[in-house]
Amino acid sequence: MRSTTLTRTADTARIEELFADFMATWTANDAEAFGALFTDDSDYVSYDGTIARGRALHQHNHDQLFRGVLAGSALVGDLESVRYLTPDVAVAYGTASVLMPWRSTLPKRRLSRQTIVVVRTEAGWKIGAIHNGRVRPVTVPAPDAFPSKMSQLMARIAHRLGLGRR
Repeated sequence: MRSTTLTRTADTARIEELFADFMATWTANDAEAFGALFTDDSDYVSYDGTIARGRALHQHNHDQLFRGVLAGSALVGDLESVRYLTPDVAVAYGTASVLMPWRSTLPKRRLSRQTIVVVRTEAGWKIGAIHNGRVRPVTVPAPDAFPSKMSQLMARIAHRLGLGRR
């Protein structure tokens, strides 16, 4: 029996390959190969919050994108981390962005972070769910900062006027 460390190392290498294949199939604009990276019942949440369910729909949507507005685009990025929830389920975090064919570098505002749930299947590791979110860091204002004070004031005024949540 192999140790957990050796198994995790081999599994992590396979998950890293899955992420690399995710980028490579996109860059090849190969919707069929891209779709094959997902489980049949997978979920795909785009950066704009829309959700698509099922491998067939991911393949269809990306076929439309690869032959349309994203034709010739590349997906570039890095896998940040892999954390195992069980021996057969892991959460992977990556950052990636679509590089349009007329660009040589990525605009900073296009960077997205992917939260990817990967599952071990009979065919190897597959994407069970992915959520893309634009990287748009904002600071959390302190309770005594101007934005917080304004929000608190608006809440008090709304309450006095009988507006909003009670």
